[in-house]
Amino acid sequence: MRAALALLLLLPALAFGRPATAVRATEIRSAPNFDSAALARLAEGQRLEALERDRGWTRVRDERGNEGWVRMFLLRYADEGTAQPGDSGIMAALNAARTGSSGRQVTTGVRGLDAQQLTSAKPNPAELKKMQGYGASADAAAKFAAQGPLTAQKVAYPKEGG
Repeated sequence: MRAALALLLLLPALAFGRPATAVRATEIRSAPNFDSAALARLAEGQRLEALERDRGWTRVRDERGNEGWVRMFLLRYADEGTAQPGDSGIMAALNAARTGSSGRQVTTGVRGLDAQQLTSAKPNPAELKKMQGYGASADAAAKFAAQGPLTAQKVAYPKEGG
C-alpha cells in the first residue's frame, strides 16, 4: 500500500513537460515573481521544457538542467493551438481562437473573474466573431497611416523586471 502511494506521489515528477522555445532573451527566476533571484540566462530561441504554470509564469527546465520560472508570454510552444493538459474554459477558448499571420495570441492575466468563473467558462463564438470585426487589415492600417503624419516605429521590449 505504501509503495503504491509513493508511486502515485512520484508520477507528477516523472511526467514529461511540453517542448517550448524562448521568444526572446530573458532570465530563469527562482520563484514566479520579478523579485526572485535570477538563476540562469536564456537566449532568444533557446529550447526549454515547460513543466507547469502558475498565474502568468511557467516553470521551465533548460538543456543544461537549470530549472526555474519564466513569464509565460516569453515562451512559444511546438504544439501551439492545441488543447493542453490543464487548459479548460477560457484557456481552451483562447487556444482555439488564435488568429493572425503569426498564429499566436498571448494572454497574461484576467481581472474581475474568480476561479469558479474561469474553470466553468465556455467559448462564445458570437463574441469571438464580434471581437474579430474590430481588427484592421495591414492594407487598411497602411491607408490610415498615409492619411496623417504617421511613420513606422520599432518599439523595444520592456526591460526585465519592469
